[in-house]
Amino acid sequence: MKNRFTSQIQKIQQQLIQVINNVVRSRYWRQNIAVKILLSVTCSLIVIFAGMTMEKATTQTATAPVFTYQTSWLGNTIGKGELRVQNYIEAMYVTGNGLVYTNSIWDEAGMEAAIYKDGKVIGFLKDLHGWYRLGGKAVTANSKYIYVAMRQGGMSSQKEGYPSEGKTWYCVRRYDLTGKPAPFPGGNGWDKSMLIISDKSEVTGLAIVGNKLFVSNADANIVSILNTETMQEMGKFSVTNPGGIAIDSRGNLWIIQNKKGNTAAKIVYYDQNGKKLPQQILDVVDPTAIAISKPINKQERLLVAENGIRQQVLIYNIKNQPVQVGTFGTKNGIYSGVPGEVQDLKLYGITGVGADSAGNFYINNNGFNNSGTDLRKFSPSGKLQWQLLGLIFVDNADTDPKSDGVNLFTKQEEYWMDYSKPAGKQWTYKAYTLNPFKYPQDPRLHTSPDAPIFRRIQGKPFLFLTDMYSSFLQIYRFQPNTDGEIAIPAAMFVKTNVDSQGIKGNWPPYQPAKGEWIWRDKNGNGTFDQNEYDRSEDYPYLGGWWVDTKGDVWKALRTEDGIRHYPLQGLDSQGNPIYNYRSMQKEKTPSFFKDLRRIEYFPETDTMYLSGFTVDHPASGDDWGVVGSEIVRFDNWSKGNRTPKWRSVIPYDTTGKRAIATASMSVAGDYVFTVTSKTAEVNIYNATTGKLVKKFRPGPEVGGESGWVDIPHGIRAFRRRDGEYLVFVEENWKGKVIIYRLPIS
Repeated sequence: MKNRFTSQIQKIQQQLIQVINNVVRSRYWRQNIAVKILLSVTCSLIVIFAGMTMEKATTQTATAPVFTYQTSWLGNTIGKGELRVQNYIEAMYVTGNGLVYTNSIWDEAGMEAAIYKDGKVIGFLKDLHGWYRLGGKAVTANSKYIYVAMRQGGMSSQKEGYPSEGKTWYCVRRYDLTGKPAPFPGGNGWDKSMLIISDKSEVTGLAIVGNKLFVSNADANIVSILNTETMQEMGKFSVTNPGGIAIDSRGNLWIIQNKKGNTAAKIVYYDQNGKKLPQQILDVVDPTAIAISKPINKQERLLVAENGIRQQVLIYNIKNQPVQVGTFGTKNGIYSGVPGEVQDLKLYGITGVGADSAGNFYINNNGFNNSGTDLRKFSPSGKLQWQLLGLIFVDNADTDPKSDGVNLFTKQEEYWMDYSKPAGKQWTYKAYTLNPFKYPQDPRLHTSPDAPIFRRIQGKPFLFLTDMYSSFLQIYRFQPNTDGEIAIPAAMFVKTNVDSQGIKGNWPPYQPAKGEWIWRDKNGNGTFDQNEYDRSEDYPYLGGWWVDTKGDVWKALRTEDGIRHYPLQGLDSQGNPIYNYRSMQKEKTPSFFKDLRRIEYFPETDTMYLSGFTVDHPASGDDWGVVGSEIVRFDNWSKGNRTPKWRSVIPYDTTGKRAIATASMSVAGDYVFTVTSKTAEVNIYNATTGKLVKKFRPGPEVGGESGWVDIPHGIRAFRRRDGEYLVFVEENWKGKVIIYRLPIS
């Protein structure tokens, strides 16, 4: 900035010299003393102005922050564009030449079914998203068509080609190899490319031999046989709870028979006419995928994904009675060695398996309760060839403050950052922190949390998680000597439900019949036991949660006395933080708030930041989940001061469309950061004055694009020791977390 002003002043000086020369050479200089005086005054003023400008420029350079930023991301191998890694892969089919076809029930950006090759996404199947339409859990292909399981929900308008309202078609839909729907005579749906299999449950398996397409209908205990060209039924046969299907070189079918009631899972064998054959596989617990491996000039093998405690692919010789001849992957998967630590051959939550004609293995891990895509290709000897990750969906990140921004956590994953690398290459997937076998009651298996808050309490690390509706706060501890990288369920807050349980359903056991509760894992076993609840009742409508740097929990209720403060009562003998209703403090909401939404308190400076809708700026239109219309700072909060240091009006909806509403806020260092709901614009406010100082949006590194920010804590900011700010923003549309780096100077 200083050099720019210096250049301008030099230009003015040169122009002034030229003017003086012209005047001196003119007759007016010699004849008119007034002109001489005027010129002298003008020169003096110009010099004074130039000096003032230089002084102002120097002052601004010294005191005003200069905001530059770089956009990066984590959680998805591909950070922008249409062809990025999908949210989940729930079914997979691999061709001999290494094409990988996938299917899933949901992808936020509409890529439920995709095509992968050589570690890249090369295409996807169109029109599987929206209008109550979803993908499914089965996929197969031949040399002409791709066949996918999908579902189509009903439409209230009785549109042609849709089921009626409240009904669902569970279909097989046919596509050509470019990913366009391929209709057929008698087809269902608006484009006649769907065949309705059931109106009760989804298609669970697909496979092809010759002109026969085999379709598993688990609810009806039927495998149907369809003609691949006409899609007409050629026959059907009974199989109890059929799932995935693989076709061997004899044209016979190996079918997963999933567990049903007290009947254990197994693999059964049929010929293509539906005759049951004597071979079967009984030594499986939770088979989730099945495929044939037949390398050129090598013996055929059956691959079975065992998603039980073994977390391996089981390999069978199927020449006669099946005999297990090997496994692929480390026994116990990601829970072997250092539990949770990511390694090439440590598998977890297997949903897909396949092999190409060269004997390469393809395996997809979804984690548990849909953690996200982890698709890997291995050589026949087990060497990792490539890996594609799409781990983040409706999530955000926070850092362990001890690591100074290097160690990041999401709800289920842990990452290490190297900020010297290019954008999008800075993150390394280090750990998967959920263990369903040791901790089957982990709340992450039974709920949909997001937006972590990471804290050090008495020097020990803790992970706190909220959800989209602010209905709970989950707390996890770490115990590396016994559990490696696993986050152990430690405690949980649940908001008041007036008429029923805080969480409806059969989980967690022993929860109070109504009201709200705090659970603490008193015996350290990570399960919800009968004597571990503290209960109460309160106002049911909640704005947001906060955990301060001392470990105190704060809750904002949308009412007049809406501030709840739960001071940390220490750590128990198991290392769990202690909170209870006996020590809870109620604090009155400042009177100018009509609807309190967010709360962030900083004990080291005794500073409180509150947000919500105010008397001066009330809610209007769609205000679900947003921050409100104002952010307000209070100093000396614990001393009773309720006079604002400043009140700042932030973007909020006045149109009923929430187009510019502020979704989330986060305070770090000298600034308050906010992000808008639909435009994902980050606004930075000076924490001392409340004044807006900068706005920015996703940069070219992520294609300048983002989905909506629709979780209460969708932005998290952190100031590093060198003064750089890291800002993490939810981006569920393309399955990642956006990271902004602001080296403010």
